[in-house]
Amino acid sequence: MQDTGADGAAWALTNRALPVGRGGEEDAGLALAWTLRGAPHTYRRADLAAVACGVSPFSEPDAARRIYGAAKPLRAAGIDVLDALRTVASHLHEIVTEPMPKGEVSSRLTPLLPAPYLRWCAPCHATHTFEMPFRLAALQAGLDLVPGTSPPTLRPIPGWHLDPFPLAPPEQEGDQPPAGPRDVLASFRRFYPYAGPKHAAAYLDAPVAEVTRRWPQVTAEPTDQAGASGAHEHGESGALRLLGPYDPFLQLKDRELLISDAALRKRVWPTLGRPGVVVADGTAIALWRPRATGRSLSVRLEELEPLARSTAARIEGEGARLAAHRGLTFAGITRL
Repeated sequence: MQDTGADGAAWALTNRALPVGRGGEEDAGLALAWTLRGAPHTYRRADLAAVACGVSPFSEPDAARRIYGAAKPLRAAGIDVLDALRTVASHLHEIVTEPMPKGEVSSRLTPLLPAPYLRWCAPCHATHTFEMPFRLAALQAGLDLVPGTSPPTLRPIPGWHLDPFPLAPPEQEGDQPPAGPRDVLASFRRFYPYAGPKHAAAYLDAPVAEVTRRWPQVTAEPTDQAGASGAHEHGESGALRLLGPYDPFLQLKDRELLISDAALRKRVWPTLGRPGVVVADGTAIALWRPRATGRSLSVRLEELEPLARSTAARIEGEGARLAAHRGLTFAGITRL
């Protein structure tokens, strides 16, 4: 589950009948780490080593794709991207021996790296490593994130022993993918059983060719409702949820299937400041944004279609559930 925004993964899990109190991730055996697309995601702590294997790039071209512009100076200097990522991970593992804010980690890392790893950052008024190699190397270095910290604080994962960025052996005809979170494509298909290789490549920031080559070996695993992306339970008759902006149901790149109107899609998925989406029976019916004032929470609602009185009442109920999740008093719905 991606953990972005005020409610993030905890609310997404709560919406799937796996209630996790805000700030209660660690008590629930969960951990937070930078992984896919450099975004923070929540995982079972016991699965972190398998996750690190699963989110490692498939190949050198895949690694270059995932770090965007950071690959260009490395290649110009004759440095393999995977080797560079392993170098960053090795340094991070040595630097972070106790909880440490990201800025301090970056300041200690920069002097250890040659110029092809570094860039001038205008907002920081400083030279430091490119952002994506830093983020993608953190879990590979055995570092997770302290929940609720801003700026992010990294800390060592006890007992970490995995070599960074392991490459899976080349697939042989008839091979079966490893079970569990180690195989990111099988996990993807379990969450999104009707998606194709292009959707998976966009989700991973991987080359389509790399994903397509591995796709025939991928078999979607059965799952229960609580483990699904949300497409199943939200499609059940009568189901209604206030989904956060980065809920897995909204993360797949088949956005035209959820919202057919192109102009509306731009409002649902703007570059900055995404709203949440109210989904009823698998259909987006409204946009919502939370508004916290003191110890109270209200929900600003923008209808995408006329709402029946009974539907509006159910949205109120979901708003109250969100307020309780945050430990706040619900102050009602404001319609825009």
